Amino acid sequence: MRPLLFLDVDGPLLPFGGPGPYPAYAPEPPPDAHPLLHRVDPAHGRRLTALGCEPVWATTWTDHANDVLAPRLGLAPLPVVHWPEEDEDEDDGPGGGPAAPAGLHWKTRPLAAWAAGRPYVWLDDEITGADRLWVAARHPAPALLLRVDPRRGLTEADYAVVAAWVDEYGARRR
Repeated sequence: MRPLLFLDVDGPLLPFGGPGPYPAYAPEPPPDAHPLLHRVDPAHGRRLTALGCEPVWATTWTDHANDVLAPRLGLAPLPVVHWPEEDEDEDDGPGGGPAAPAGLHWKTRPLAAWAAGRPYVWLDDEITGADRLWVAARHPAPALLLRVDPRRGLTEADYAVVAAWVDEYGARRR
């Protein structure tokens, strides 16, 4: 079973600083499109696919990521994590557990629940040590939570970390 690859958009794929614009896209972003859309590096689609994981949008863009970003990245539509309403997750954890510990990202528990025991990589610019500790203590499969610098977005070094983790995961399965 391939690991899931949870993808945030703002920060990892749409860096707040750094290079851009990239060469022309088809289709061109509409005039009312996200102001940083020109910073999406189209090579990310190929690079993400080459990791050998099963990519999933884990972003507040939800289905809009398939409409706007997937074509620019050369990706087919991806599964999308649909987030619980705030009041659904505020007092209880998945399965009615205790409230989230201080410092835990609001995506951490929903992503672990969505993974349903599968191994996963999560690329986001807001991951902290609290998220890593929570997942390590409660998720039964290997998981890599990689914080991406939002000023630069995904870099060669980030891809190398994920590729090494995927290789190690594959070696442990054999």
